[in-house]
Amino acid sequence: MRIGIVAGESSGDLLGAGLIRAIKARVPEARFEGVAGPLMQAAGCEALYPAEALAVMGFTEVLSHLPRLLKVRRGLKRHFIAHPPDAFIGIDSPAFNLGLEHSLRRHGIPTVHYVSPSIWAWGPERVFKVGAAVDRVLALLPFEPSLYEKHGFKSVFVGHPLADVIPDHPDRHALREQLHLQQDCRIVALLPGSRRSEIKSLGRIFLDTAAWLYAQDPKLGFVIPAATPAINQLLKQQIRSFQPDLPVTLVEGHAHAVLGAADAALIASGTAALEAMLFKLPMVVAYKLSGLSYLYVRAVKRLDIPYVSLPNLLAGRELVPEFLQSDAEPEAMGATLLALLDDAKLRDRQIRGLMELRGVLRRGADDRAAAAVLDLIESRRAAQV
Repeated sequence: MRIGIVAGESSGDLLGAGLIRAIKARVPEARFEGVAGPLMQAAGCEALYPAEALAVMGFTEVLSHLPRLLKVRRGLKRHFIAHPPDAFIGIDSPAFNLGLEHSLRRHGIPTVHYVSPSIWAWGPERVFKVGAAVDRVLALLPFEPSLYEKHGFKSVFVGHPLADVIPDHPDRHALREQLHLQQDCRIVALLPGSRRSEIKSLGRIFLDTAAWLYAQDPKLGFVIPAATPAINQLLKQQIRSFQPDLPVTLVEGHAHAVLGAADAALIASGTAALEAMLFKLPMVVAYKLSGLSYLYVRAVKRLDIPYVSLPNLLAGRELVPEFLQSDAEPEAMGATLLALLDDAKLRDRQIRGLMELRGVLRRGADDRAAAAVLDLIESRRAAQV
């Protein structure tokens, strides 16, 4: 069995690694190749291109990298058409993967998209675009499959793999020891994103928010996990330029350890907010696109949802405070974080809500996703006999 697989960022690398291991547990001889990060490569995937080749965010940012991205996609298309796999799995990165999936499906290759695009945000036309590209959608959120099925497309709710592996009660003392953080002070985690464009947009705002908090309570400590060595260097530059006196610990990787060790967090909307939710960590969410990207999202893509963070979308209410675009100001975000740290009732109310959502997503996702992929392969093989 040979499976093509493409993941374009660190969250996709994590999902892909778990899926590869779960498939190999059932089919030990299965081979994987495509676009893979270090976790997928360690699980046994041959990287035709590194995952960093696709890690670009924002409409205007994508434009500057478009020739390279199209070249990578053409290369993958040629390779998989010339050497057809038993199935192709695109993990997230819909702007890149859906076009590739559509082309491969037209050549008779069974296709799967792991992590449903946000069709609930972009309108029903997105359902048809996804449905035309893939044979199966593996959904992380419980309300997503019905949005496909009512239009005749197949989708499976698998839950979220992180909900299965993040411990109910992380050992905060041990994690702080591992990260060389103080044991006797309150720690605020800062997660401004995993892409350079996010760090450039949010890094200074997050550092200024931390500085505002530190001015209110000099006993606070701060920690930032850097997704890659390159992001680590960029954050170091920002700290030196904008807040050189801030007592902040910068660690490379170890995002989960940071979330388990912290008392509260300021987080860029995205996978990190979901991860903090699974750690039951009180949080404030912020996000800021470039002006042109934001206008494109609002005017052209017609984004029309009440919230952007996954905890709020799952809860159907503002469980987690959100600060978007011009509202993402240091004093406002700092004051909200300080309230979460100081007000026990407010803090406990958010934690209870996060605990409920965690239970919804704990479903044995790796095994369910592997079963869905293998079922598609077997059904296609049976139809060809």
